[in-house]
Amino acid sequence: MNYTLAVIRRTVLGLLMLLAALGCRPSTPPPSDRPILILISIDGWRWDYLERFAPPTLSRLAAEGVRSEGLIPQFPSKTFPNHYTIVTGLTLAHHGIVSNNMRAPDIPGAYAMSNRDVLADPRWWGGDPIWNTAERQGLIAAPMFWPGSEAPIGGRHATFWRPFDDDLSNADRVSQLLAWLRLPEGERPSFLTLYISDVDNAGHTFGPDAQQTRAAALGADRSVGELVAGVAAAGLADRVNYVIVSDHGMAALSRDRMIVVDDYIDPATADIVDWAPVLGLSPKDGDVDKMYAALKDKHPHLQVYRRDDIPPVYGLAGHPRVPPVVGIADEGWYITSRSEATRWEQHERDSPGGTHGYDARARSMQGLFIAAGPGLRRGLITGPLENIHLYNLMCAVLGLNPSPNDGDPAVIQDMLR
Repeated sequence: MNYTLAVIRRTVLGLLMLLAALGCRPSTPPPSDRPILILISIDGWRWDYLERFAPPTLSRLAAEGVRSEGLIPQFPSKTFPNHYTIVTGLTLAHHGIVSNNMRAPDIPGAYAMSNRDVLADPRWWGGDPIWNTAERQGLIAAPMFWPGSEAPIGGRHATFWRPFDDDLSNADRVSQLLAWLRLPEGERPSFLTLYISDVDNAGHTFGPDAQQTRAAALGADRSVGELVAGVAAAGLADRVNYVIVSDHGMAALSRDRMIVVDDYIDPATADIVDWAPVLGLSPKDGDVDKMYAALKDKHPHLQVYRRDDIPPVYGLAGHPRVPPVVGIADEGWYITSRSEATRWEQHERDSPGGTHGYDARARSMQGLFIAAGPGLRRGLITGPLENIHLYNLMCAVLGLNPSPNDGDPAVIQDMLR
């Protein structure tokens, strides 16, 4: 199915689902009884860290609530695309954030996580993030540090939000959420987010099997424990629901698994939009076929496609924000330049420990999902769950009518108490 037909199909299905929901929305409870939902992302937490590292707070919440045996991301399994899928219930092709780095023919500037001015442009962000869904239906939202929250999507910001600051300690992030939760009724947010980046940072630097990654995971668990304790101290434990996720997992890298672009093309002849493990190229001379031919079938662990020919399983064929030539590395292989590869060979400490972005079906790319609280089932374990379904789950917990999305409401019904 090409991109245009996919958009039409999603629109029709979304309208049907919305019409069905309008007839059965639960009555809005009084403010003092309204549920509160805190969405927590622990970036880069792989599906098996829960068992391997035995974090006490997350293990307890998993036992008391719902957990899956993995959270399946969208492809590419990268940070911004999957965080935004979680809060919209849309695939990447439908919400438009197709990678951490991209270009758009109709929007100036290069979209990148470090380009704050471009990130604040609402034209990049499609769909209806849950903080907008909530506020249009009378709730107050506080999405702190969540991708998309800094842009006025649909012409609006949430009531509370903060520009991303990775130097802000996890303790201070937790303190900010607790300060919002201590606001009086009528001012207190019902939807909040917490974002923790340490586990992803450690996984990239040291790899998923390193002691440093274990230490980062246990540190993140302590931060979640501080939040849970603060919620209890504020007298809100009987109202707060937690949805704890990660955007992707992590795969180990090796200097023996490098794909060097310079071996096949001159990097100076291309605008390299993205590097690893998904290579995105736009030839400067406009000759897409020549660049495609220079890379196709040249390395056994690199699959190369023209934009329109990307396999349907990836859901991105023909999307205007995808570069004209795309290379997808096999799990554990890394796409790099000759200069970078030489530096890794000479200085072992500079070698990357791990990365993500691979085919989302790879087990190493699957992440964390736990949901616990008064609105959720106790002691339920499900198989691996695709992250497009979480928006509907959060809307159900908060009593919201969901906006059109790609999730299936039936998937999450058994998770609700």
